[in-house]
Amino acid sequence: MTDETPISYEAAVPGTPVLSSTGSKIGTLEHVLQVPQLDVFDGLVIATSSGLRFIDADNVRQITRSHIDTALDDEQAAQLPPPSGPPVYHVDALADSGHNMHDMLGRMFGRPHWIRERD
Repeated sequence: MTDETPISYEAAVPGTPVLSSTGSKIGTLEHVLQVPQLDVFDGLVIATSSGLRFIDADNVRQITRSHIDTALDDEQAAQLPPPSGPPVYHVDALADSGHNMHDMLGRMFGRPHWIRERD
């Protein structure tokens, strides 16, 4: 069952399906681009079979709990550009969950493992 309740871009969850204007799935949400100081929604980075792609905020119709609707038709969706800018990094919280000496020392000294996201 789908939940059509609109939500803020700030509540969008990575992995949410992103749909074209025809209802076809074009990818899943990777992350939201925003300018928090100005409370401005800039767009979405989505994971597709061709890699990460950028959707400008002007092409996002609605964000719901179950999916994200765009104004792009299937042909436009196939031509989306990759995101530009510096690479995005995130902490892998499970990286130090092992039982070897390296992992135990990592937990002891609070050293996070940073993983570069692939384009």
